[in-house]
Amino acid sequence: MNKDWKDLDILQRNRLDSRSYFFSYDNKEDALTYERGKSNKFMLLNGMWKFYYSNTVEESPAEFYDDSYNVDDWDDIRVPSNWQMEGYGIPHYTDLIYPFPIDPPNVPSKNPTGCYKRKFFVPESWNNSNIILRFEGVDSAFHIWVNGQEVGYSQGSRMASEFDITKFIIKGKENTISIRVYQWSDGTYIEDQDMWWLSGIFRDVSLIAKSPVHIRDFFIKAYLDNEYKDANLEIEIDINNTTKENLDEYKVEYILLDKNGQEVVKSHNKNITIKNPKKWTAETPNLYDLLIYLRDNNGEIIEIIPSRVGFRKVELKNGNFLVNGIPIMLRGVNRHEAHTDLGRVVPFDHMIEDILLMKKHNINAVRTAHYPNDPRFYDLCDIYGLYVMDEADLECHGFEIIGEYDKITNDPKWEDAYVDRAIRMVERDKNHPSIIMWSMGNESSFGCNFVSMSNWIKNRDNTRLVHYEEDREGKVVDVMSTMYSNHEKMIEFGEMKDMDKPHILCEYAHAMGNGPGGLKEYWDIFYKYPRLQGGFVWEWADHGLRKIDENGKEYFVYGGDFGDYPNNSNFCCDGLLKPDRSPTPGLLELKKVIEPIKIVKEDLSKGKIKIKNLYDFIDLDSFNLSFNITGDKQVFDSGILTLGEIKPGEEVVIDIPIDVDKKYSLYTDLFLNVEVITNKDNKWSKKGHIITWESFKLPFVSKKEWYTSVSTMNNIDVYESNIDIIIKGINFEIIFDKIEGKVSKYLYEGIQMIDEGFNFNIWRAPIDNDMYQVKEWKKKSINNVLTRIDSIKTNVNDKYVQINVKSYVSPPNGDWAIENEYEYIIYGSGDIVLSINGKPKGKLPETFPRIGLEMRLKNDLQNIEWYGRGPGESYIDSKEASMIGIYDSSVSNMLTNYVYPQENGNRTDVKWLSINDDRGIGLFISTNEKFGFSVHNYTKEDIENAKHENELIKRDFVTLNIDYMQHGIGSNSCGPVPLKEHSLKPHNFNFEIKIKPYWKEVLLPLVLSGEKIK
Repeated sequence: MNKDWKDLDILQRNRLDSRSYFFSYDNKEDALTYERGKSNKFMLLNGMWKFYYSNTVEESPAEFYDDSYNVDDWDDIRVPSNWQMEGYGIPHYTDLIYPFPIDPPNVPSKNPTGCYKRKFFVPESWNNSNIILRFEGVDSAFHIWVNGQEVGYSQGSRMASEFDITKFIIKGKENTISIRVYQWSDGTYIEDQDMWWLSGIFRDVSLIAKSPVHIRDFFIKAYLDNEYKDANLEIEIDINNTTKENLDEYKVEYILLDKNGQEVVKSHNKNITIKNPKKWTAETPNLYDLLIYLRDNNGEIIEIIPSRVGFRKVELKNGNFLVNGIPIMLRGVNRHEAHTDLGRVVPFDHMIEDILLMKKHNINAVRTAHYPNDPRFYDLCDIYGLYVMDEADLECHGFEIIGEYDKITNDPKWEDAYVDRAIRMVERDKNHPSIIMWSMGNESSFGCNFVSMSNWIKNRDNTRLVHYEEDREGKVVDVMSTMYSNHEKMIEFGEMKDMDKPHILCEYAHAMGNGPGGLKEYWDIFYKYPRLQGGFVWEWADHGLRKIDENGKEYFVYGGDFGDYPNNSNFCCDGLLKPDRSPTPGLLELKKVIEPIKIVKEDLSKGKIKIKNLYDFIDLDSFNLSFNITGDKQVFDSGILTLGEIKPGEEVVIDIPIDVDKKYSLYTDLFLNVEVITNKDNKWSKKGHIITWESFKLPFVSKKEWYTSVSTMNNIDVYESNIDIIIKGINFEIIFDKIEGKVSKYLYEGIQMIDEGFNFNIWRAPIDNDMYQVKEWKKKSINNVLTRIDSIKTNVNDKYVQINVKSYVSPPNGDWAIENEYEYIIYGSGDIVLSINGKPKGKLPETFPRIGLEMRLKNDLQNIEWYGRGPGESYIDSKEASMIGIYDSSVSNMLTNYVYPQENGNRTDVKWLSINDDRGIGLFISTNEKFGFSVHNYTKEDIENAKHENELIKRDFVTLNIDYMQHGIGSNSCGPVPLKEHSLKPHNFNFEIKIKPYWKEVLLPLVLSGEKIK
């Protein structure tokens, strides 16, 4: 047995040279569909295969490929699939850790192996054809036999492999194909990407018939002139001739068609001038169809090959990279191939879903992290319009851990393995206009092998740029790139005077769990400094795998849940989408922050706003401006305006037709809400799709006020003992616990509202982005503070009682504390005004998670209404997507279900909230300032202790948090900590809240946010 999988000198045996991805057709009509099923020269071998799994190569059947070998008792397995997802072995997740000893090129002797076998027939129409066997992706290495004869070997998991099996085929009879796949190979050392280790034949397997003389490959270069107007179409053609015939008898003809199928040019020349073609960009994905005809000397068609052509020019100039002469901004994301049920098998409709979601959320670029994707994905990027950074299947991050980061990267023995990854990526994907950069790989240090990769790429393709983040000195790359550089560092990069290359963030804003924060500030910096041309958020979607528990509840699993060791836990759940492709609040925040159209106020008193077009190539005539004026949950005015030809980079003042002198009778503020919407259907959205939005508080003073006068209140009775204070009014009763220094019971109209009230709270269930901060928090025991009550004083009046409490909050054996003073004023109406003054002292933590109050309410109080940001969650550094308004919800819907439970569901800039039961009785909480709140059917401890969504069990009470301030969320699971202005540093604080019991039908519909109690 050849042990090719651990021989560094063997990358393949009999594998054909790489080529671009295309299909041949017999006629023009079928060719223009681009459907591989319409090609009678193509056959998928997907489906059920016979399968045998063993823990080692040696335990696999030695001669299973022999036609006499009976596999009837083998299992069936789907192809494509990952065998771990089919019940063989276990999924194993690591970020950068190799799951075996580092000793290149050696791999574990326990090398799980999958043997595949199936039968197939070759159509009679293929009898005179060469037969090519093609694999789009096999992890990680494999041998092939056809009809018992060895065909070849290949490695390189996420790249195509082709073999000519013509001489092994028995035409007109049944044939067998046998594959032995090895989980580990020496190639695994450069496939150490942050993702699940999953094995097997996970992309399409197909047969392709080729005429003895056929077009083996072609390279289309669509050059624009220096004025970016006219184009030169340069076509390289590689004709394969297995019969040694005179190629002069064969003719190649090129026909270029526009989007309407009209002929633009017909030529036999490989260089064709095209006058003023429509240009391709991500905003204007104009494509032409090039039909390549191969004819024999009788003019008969041998094959027609279609290829989409996009005319665009990518270049470096004056410190920027340009597309068609314009320095573009990359509003990008990093995308792994991941499916919550299928592992790395990604169905075609799943790819479409991803691209539609990207386009709908203002994303214009994707980095194929960290390997070439399924070839069909690039077709979709061409069609829908996304800039692509195509990345080689190369990463050896684990060497960094052992302090030998460049061990193989700077070892010439590995040069062929490295360059092979570049060749196969470029050759397969070279005809896609969407690809503007070749990325040589990820997190593999820098050395001589990357120099060789860059040299090969630049010699082969001069139409695109070369990227690699760890070429920190810019020796061989065209674009400087960093990961997770904080805001301050990005400003430094922007201000560099001695750098003539543009700078991007190939990864930033780590979107793990609740996050990322600080997006707006990144983009403020990008727009300020011309050298900075955006970046790619890490990452697009969580990699969690779907499970159903014994109670039928769905949840998602991550590293360690299969007993896989070592693992990086839930670090694979760091996306803007959940594993089921539902958007997170982080995606909505990103959509708003990277808005390609900006709306700013100009003169609201006159109904004037300003529209700025941030697109690079299109004007705004395909968008409308929708507006309305709202207050007290009423719409007073609305309309739709056309935006017209506002050119890229242009700002225009728009007059909103509103009656600025109109008198409104309101309890709350008046808002002008504006949305930019599409005014016609396009490839990725229907008419009316919202691109961006903004809300402006109008300069209007409420004409109504609501006062509760002490003189009109009912009298109260106060009973005080050593352990409690009982305050009774006509329709309420409050029990104040003097031992704990807080309300222990609140009844209104005989119905209990509060079970436990106004606990001082400085802890939150840690979020993923607290990953490093939480260690310091727990070291300072912020999560274990104790409260000592130092004094309670009572001042009783006929119509109210004042209770003053002094407390001392500190952890056991603590070297820091917070001294709090509370003032409760409880009125005869049942209203409570609570003010808190706090003074931190001692050797304080650098930051607190939060400062606020926590209450336990009766479980019946499940209906929420609030005036603040919504409708979804928001935090101090992630609230651009949330407009101020009046929103309602249920307590259960206030939960944001992250794969790994954590602090969630906060709402910011809130002036009041009400919470009531189904009969309408409840509590109204307001403040003269703004506060944050969250409400759950769980405690923060429940959320912190749960490891998966299904472990959260609803309590028989409601937890309500009212926050003076909460620490920002940042993206410090991998990116930067929250900015200083978003950090909760210890400081003296004071805040006040007002609590009012009510019947919903009795309480005024809305209460002036600046409620006054006299």
